[in-house]
Amino acid sequence: MNTRINLSEEVLKGILFDAVTNYPNEGCGFLFGNEGVSRKLVHFDPVKNSKEGDQKRRFEISPVDYMRAEFKSIELGLELLGICHSHPDHPAVASIHDLEKALPFFSYIIVSVVKGNADQICSWRLFDNYRIFYQEEVILNNLINSTNK
Repeated sequence: MNTRINLSEEVLKGILFDAVTNYPNEGCGFLFGNEGVSRKLVHFDPVKNSKEGDQKRRFEISPVDYMRAEFKSIELGLELLGICHSHPDHPAVASIHDLEKALPFFSYIIVSVVKGNADQICSWRLFDNYRIFYQEEVILNNLINSTNK
């Protein structure tokens, strides 16, 4: 299993823009790319947080948006590899709620946004079929993200 995730500059900019723009609510979106020695993310598609109620602490993606993402992956010729969401004024650490909703194959990138500014980016993935997250090594522009340790 890969433990590295490589973000293109375009993907990184999209993720950070979405996280900051949605502040103080959680923003979210889909991650597309290719599986290899590391996961290479080359496309980010933001989606509406469809959570009813407190969007400052939770996000939800509608089943219709999931279906659209599957079609988008075919259109792009890429794999749907994960989901990104933001944590307003909280660390980029996966929560119990994130763990409960996680799917086995996906990477879960979390961006911490503190007082409206992107602060930290980390990626999480389920360990095999167990309900335990492990942290993936995030590579930004071929440099290892030092805030992810």
